[in-house]
Amino acid sequence: MKKIQMVDLQGQYQQIKETVDNSIQEVLNSSTYINGPLVKEFQKNLEDYLDVKHVIPCANGTDALQIAMMGLGLEQGDEVITADFTFAATVEVIALLKLTPVLVDVDPKTYNIDIDALKKAITPKTKAIVPVHLFGQVANMDAILEIAKEHNLFVIEDNAQAIGADYTFKNGTKQKAGTIGNVGTTSFFPSKNLGCYGDGGAIFTNDDELAHTLRGIVNHGMYTRYYHDVVGVNSRLDSIQAGVLKAKLPLLDSYCEARRNAARFYNNAFANNSSIITPTTASCEEICDTCNCHVFHQYTLQITNGKRDELHKHLLDKGIPNAIYYPVALHSQKAYKDTRYKEEDFPVTNNLIKTVISLPMHTELDTEQLTFITESITSFLK
Repeated sequence: MKKIQMVDLQGQYQQIKETVDNSIQEVLNSSTYINGPLVKEFQKNLEDYLDVKHVIPCANGTDALQIAMMGLGLEQGDEVITADFTFAATVEVIALLKLTPVLVDVDPKTYNIDIDALKKAITPKTKAIVPVHLFGQVANMDAILEIAKEHNLFVIEDNAQAIGADYTFKNGTKQKAGTIGNVGTTSFFPSKNLGCYGDGGAIFTNDDELAHTLRGIVNHGMYTRYYHDVVGVNSRLDSIQAGVLKAKLPLLDSYCEARRNAARFYNNAFANNSSIITPTTASCEEICDTCNCHVFHQYTLQITNGKRDELHKHLLDKGIPNAIYYPVALHSQKAYKDTRYKEEDFPVTNNLIKTVISLPMHTELDTEQLTFITESITSFLK
């Protein structure tokens, strides 16, 4: 059996080596390293894939979130509501812009923002909601859009973990994650479902005016060189990364399906173990071929018998990488503590940080590896 990786980027690269190498060589031959032709080609290809009017590439996913908020004109003191159970980048940019982060609990099944908690958190100062499509599953966008419309709020989708996922609305129509709110953002960090070989990110919107503003912000506020119309930043996707992403984008759907297949294997193996709660999908409570609402950036279990930490060590001892996403709630982090937060407001998050464990999840997992992983877990959790 080949060595198990948490994310097997080398194995994936070998499958697409010629295409990727040719894209990188094209950049080297042209020496157009910033805003070169491949950046524009990838941008257009991603717009077509997502069926969105505007893709604005940028340097990373954190920048994408910050630039989206800058483009919406949010002002110091405006409240922005987001989920407590996620990576810090989501709340980090809110604080950096001197906005007021408001953290709320998450749904116990999907781990996405809890709709009732969201409703209770809205005040006259609330200006935006940032749903995080955590671990690859799209949040409840029907409810979020209804709330946003009622209270005249912006919706900024943090789609760093769910590119390629579809959201099925109550009326049966589908739309790609990240293209549903006023603006969406993503990360192309190497381990993402669509990852480059360095840092990269992008912003999505169907709003022409907002897209124009965002294009200026990512490039020092310039539309014409040396003429600065808005306050901007330096955040551009470099051409080599665009070349890698252009090569991988046509394979994104197959990558997501490979992840779903691995998730099916895991779910079936753990189905009868009372100590394990497997991931569920919001639409159908199973991993099906029609909804595509979960693309499994992470495959995350809950261990209910109090032995999560022991399992973590057991798997490492057997050469099986695993991770705890996330070990500390954002409301408990030193940087984001606030007297407004009460522990009783976060029962789900406080439980998840004690019970979750994420298993290897990538496109190159084979049956032998999956069998070894699942048998190692089930034998430990008899």
